[in-house]
Amino acid sequence: MKIPQANPLAETIELQDEINLAMARVLEGGHYINGPEVSAFEKEFAQYLGVRSACGVASGTDALHLGLLALGVQEGDEVITVSHTAVATVAAIEMCGAKPVLIDINPETYTMNPDCLEKAITKQTRVIIPVHLYGHPADLTPIIEIAKGHDLKILEDCAQAHGAVYKDHKVGSWGDLAAFSFYPTKNLGAIGDGGMVAANSIDLIEKVRLLREYGWARRYISEMPGFNSRLDEIQAAILRIKLKHLDRFNDIRRSFAAQYTQALSSYLKTPVQATACRHVYHLYVVRGLERNALKNHLAQIGIGTGIHYPMPVHLQPGYTRLVNPALTLPVTEDCAGKILSLPMYPQLTTEMVNLVIQSIKDYFDNHNARSRAI
Repeated sequence: MKIPQANPLAETIELQDEINLAMARVLEGGHYINGPEVSAFEKEFAQYLGVRSACGVASGTDALHLGLLALGVQEGDEVITVSHTAVATVAAIEMCGAKPVLIDINPETYTMNPDCLEKAITKQTRVIIPVHLYGHPADLTPIIEIAKGHDLKILEDCAQAHGAVYKDHKVGSWGDLAAFSFYPTKNLGAIGDGGMVAANSIDLIEKVRLLREYGWARRYISEMPGFNSRLDEIQAAILRIKLKHLDRFNDIRRSFAAQYTQALSSYLKTPVQATACRHVYHLYVVRGLERNALKNHLAQIGIGTGIHYPMPVHLQPGYTRLVNPALTLPVTEDCAGKILSLPMYPQLTTEMVNLVIQSIKDYFDNHNARSRAI
């Protein structure tokens, strides 16, 4: 592809000198698992979010899984989330032995629709997982109010929203716990897997810290059953470097998003930024009736796109058991057939963005295609 949809290698190349020094520091230091780099990154990331504590783990999926366990989720409990998400959100719930209950989304922000929450709550409900999808915050105020009214916990899924802001506070600082992924394509990405659980509750984070390493409060002595889910020193050292550049890179993403929106809003349904929110555009997702034809057209001229996600979780073969006739998901199902992720990463250039824009305009102008979703 001349212009891939995502390009983590470009970021690595831009920061190569700093990354090399960080990696050399780890190799020469002799600490490779849960050492000083992990501890320092946990503190720096918690400070960045404005929370009291954070615990590094092996992946974003593990962050959700261990977060749910720390909140007391057990087999037979129910956890409410959305079907329009990466399957990891749902997989983590089932890893606890709990039942995912899936509700619909807001058609403008693609995040959890709070109006659908009350109907989904039962006596078995324990936790709500709002997903800050594509880099846009979920509407947390009504979600938190409903949760408090039913004595439920909130676990924020922040895997795509590093640095996003809701009402003057970063996402990840609102819920009882928050889970982050550092998969390489994320706004804050490692060169492998990695994750983080963050919270204002020191007690909850200490529970996650036990869970991530066999329940050890002291080495080889398990205070509770646990797992092996550790963030390694190399990844932590690299993430410490990238964290210093995160806000700058997010500003670049917002600049490119503004260019896309200004040029394409008459051709496609472009992303919105809700009032009091600050989008970080992990993905720039448009919506249109001619999605597949447009995707093919762009591929033919070397422009990469993605579909995040082509099939809602509840319609995927491995998860059809989650279909609930009482909780219909019309917006989720409609969007899945129309969404398209355009190239979005900080190392794009204005010329590359202009080429994407012009190629989309050419498609609609030359094909007389239908564009905007209704």
